Amino acid sequence: MELLSNLAIGFEIALSPYTLMLAVIGCFIGTIIGALPGLGPSNGVAILIPLTFTMGLDATSALVLMTSVYYGAMYGGRISSILLNIPGDEPALMTTLDGYPMAKAGRAGDALVLSGVASFVGAFLATIGLMLLAPLLARVAFLFGPAEYFALYLLAFATLGGMASNNQAKAAIASCIGLGIAMIGVDNNSGLPRLTGGNMHLFDGIDFLVAIVGLFAIAEVFFFIESHGKNTSIGVKLEKVTIPFKDIMESGWTMLRASVVGFVAGVLPGAGASLGSFLAYMSEKSIAGEKGGFGTGVPKGVAAPEAGNNAAAGGALVPMLTLGVPGSGTTAVLLALLMTLNITPGPMLFTERPEVVWGLIASLLIANFVLLLMNVPMVKIFVKILSVPPWVLLPGVTMISFVGIYSLSGSYFDLLLMVAFGVLGYVLRKLDVPTVPVILGILLGGHMEDALRRAMVLSSGDWTFLFSSGISITLWIIAVVGFVAPMFLRNVLKKPQRITD
Repeated sequence: MELLSNLAIGFEIALSPYTLMLAVIGCFIGTIIGALPGLGPSNGVAILIPLTFTMGLDATSALVLMTSVYYGAMYGGRISSILLNIPGDEPALMTTLDGYPMAKAGRAGDALVLSGVASFVGAFLATIGLMLLAPLLARVAFLFGPAEYFALYLLAFATLGGMASNNQAKAAIASCIGLGIAMIGVDNNSGLPRLTGGNMHLFDGIDFLVAIVGLFAIAEVFFFIESHGKNTSIGVKLEKVTIPFKDIMESGWTMLRASVVGFVAGVLPGAGASLGSFLAYMSEKSIAGEKGGFGTGVPKGVAAPEAGNNAAAGGALVPMLTLGVPGSGTTAVLLALLMTLNITPGPMLFTERPEVVWGLIASLLIANFVLLLMNVPMVKIFVKILSVPPWVLLPGVTMISFVGIYSLSGSYFDLLLMVAFGVLGYVLRKLDVPTVPVILGILLGGHMEDALRRAMVLSSGDWTFLFSSGISITLWIIAVVGFVAPMFLRNVLKKPQRITD
C-alpha cells in the first residue's frame, strides 16, 4: 500500500503537462545525442546541465529532464552502431558485433526496430527494479556509519577502476587526480587553504560542474576535431523500416535474461552500462554456443547488449539515489546536478523529498513508452541526424558549454578553468587514462575525507575501526575482489582468442 501511495504521488507529478513535456523533450534530445558518434550520455548530460539552471527548473523537473536525456541517449547509441559500425557511446560497442553485419545483410531496419524493443524491455524492467529495490536499499543504508561509508566510497573507486578500465594502474592514477582536485580549497576543519597556490578564486574549491563540462564536453570537442575532421556519412543506407515480429518473439527470453544481468551490473557502484552490455552479450553467446552464430549478424546478438546496457542504466540510479554513490559515469554527472540543487542523495531522500524520487520513477516509466514510440516509427528521423557535419556540431557544443557555465557563475576564471579541464581531459584520453574516475574523485573526495575523519574521531585515531563491522569488512572484500578479479578475467578471456589464432 505504501508503494502504491508513493507511485500515486509520483504519477501526479509526472503526468502534469509541464513535467510530461520535459520528459518528451529530454527523450528526443537524448536520442539525438546518443545517435551522434562519440558524444554519449555522459557528455550529453554534462553539456545540458547548465541549461537547467538558466531555465530555472526546480529539483524534480531538472532531474526528470536530465534522466530522460540519459535514457534517450542509451536508446540512441544503437543507431550509429548499427548503421556506421561506430558506437554512439561505449555501452553500444557490443551492439556493433551483430548490428552492423545485420545492416550489411540488408536488415538495417529490422536491427534498429529490434534493438529499440530490446532497449525498451531492459529500461522498463530496470525502472521497475529501481522502484522495488531502491526503498529497500534505503532502509539498509540507515545501518551505515562513517566506517561503512568510507568502505563504500573505496568500493566505488575500486570497482570503477577494475571493471570500467583496461588498466587498473591508470584508473588508480585517475582516481588520485580526482581526489587531489577535490582537496583544493579551504580546509573545513583548520581553515587553511590547500593546493590553491595563493589564488583567491580557488579558495572555494573547484566547481564540479566546471570540471565535468571541461573533462567531458570540451575534451570531446578537442578529440573530435582530431579524429573526426571530415564530414560524417551513413555507412549503411536505411531503405525501409518494418517490425520483425519473428525476431522479437524469438529474442524474448534473451531480452529478459539480459535485462536481469544488466540491472545487477548497473547496481554495482562504478560498473555501469558498459559492463552490463558486455556481460549480457557474453552470457547469451555462451548459452547459444557456436551454433548461435553470434558475431555474424544474428538478432539475439543485437537484443542482448541493448537490453543489458539499458537495464544497467536504470540499475545505476539505485546506488546514486539510495547511497549517494554513482553507479556509472553519467550518474556521477547526475549526482553533481543533485548536489548543485542542494539535494543530498541517500536514505533520507526518500523521506525528506519523496516527490523528487517518486516523480522521477513515474516519469521514467512514462519516458520508456515515449522512447519506444520515438525509436520505432520515427527512427528514420534520427538516422538523418547522423549526416550533421562536424562544422555545425562542434561550435554548437562549445557555445552551449561556455554560455551555460558563465550563466552560473559569471566568472571568466571558471571559463578558463573549464578550458584547462578540457585540455586535461584531452591529454588523459590520449594517454588512455579514463576520465570517469577523475570525476568520481572530485565528487566523492570531500565526502570520503569527512567519513574518514569522523571514523578517526569516533575511534580516537584507531584505524582498525574501519574494519569494525560486518558491513565494512564485506565492502572491503568486495572492493579488493572488484579491483583484482578483472585482471584474471581478462587473461581467461584472452586465452581462447590465442587458441583460435
